[in-house]
Amino acid sequence: MKSNSAIKFRRHILKLVGLGAIAFGGILSFFIKDILSTKTFPTPTTQLQTYMLPLPRFSSNMMLEKALACRRSIREYLDVPISLDAFSMLLWSAQGITEFNYGFRTCPSAGGTYPLEVYAVVGKGCVSIDGGGYLPEGSYKYNCKTHSITMVKGQDLRDALAKASLNQSWVRDARINIVICAVYERTTRVYGERGYRYVYMEDGHVGQNIYLMAAALKLGAVVIGAFYDDEVKNIIGAQDNEHPLYVIPVGVPKHFYEIDEDDLRKYILRMRGL
Repeated sequence: MKSNSAIKFRRHILKLVGLGAIAFGGILSFFIKDILSTKTFPTPTTQLQTYMLPLPRFSSNMMLEKALACRRSIREYLDVPISLDAFSMLLWSAQGITEFNYGFRTCPSAGGTYPLEVYAVVGKGCVSIDGGGYLPEGSYKYNCKTHSITMVKGQDLRDALAKASLNQSWVRDARINIVICAVYERTTRVYGERGYRYVYMEDGHVGQNIYLMAAALKLGAVVIGAFYDDEVKNIIGAQDNEHPLYVIPVGVPKHFYEIDEDDLRKYILRMRGL
């Protein structure tokens, strides 16, 4: 039989080993947690990576009436990126939350049914991030409640999207393409067949919001309705019940259209014969 002192010694050694394992495990878990919490951008092949966008800011230097005057369909863009802040504001203008009890958004919706879903196709090196670098290219889906985007596909899809849009070159040249999709059932289950009309109205509201925000940011945008629906749907990775209605290229315009109050006044007086 082993002596009491030997047994005590063995228990002491086991206790030290156990404490060491616990300590090592704690240190290891700390480093693993630190690695997992590090904010890094995904590689182009990473899917379902979510980004929290910069919070919306009411800081445009352009008044609404000026943005209305400068709104134009612009199809020629410079080969320079747009900022992540601008990208954030464009998506917020499309479907951002503006009321916090019922979740009302930047555009009206029949019965608050909100049938629209927003995707963004981002080109390589096309959305710049403060501090350096770019948002990875790919197709992203917008979440209005958290003001975030989730990557659906991780590659530059602009060429494929342009081909699906009857080879309209501005789709390929744009820094981003915002794609508005409709889930008709959200509205038709309340309003029946007339709900389709309400969905199209809402899509128009969103298009104008994006136009005005682009003008306020001195960007160029154009709404496109000529494309092959199923191809666009597959390219962006939309769900089965999401049907594309708009493709909206956005970029830094080669020529920004602008008039001022005096230009408008002179035109109206001339039309009056004065």
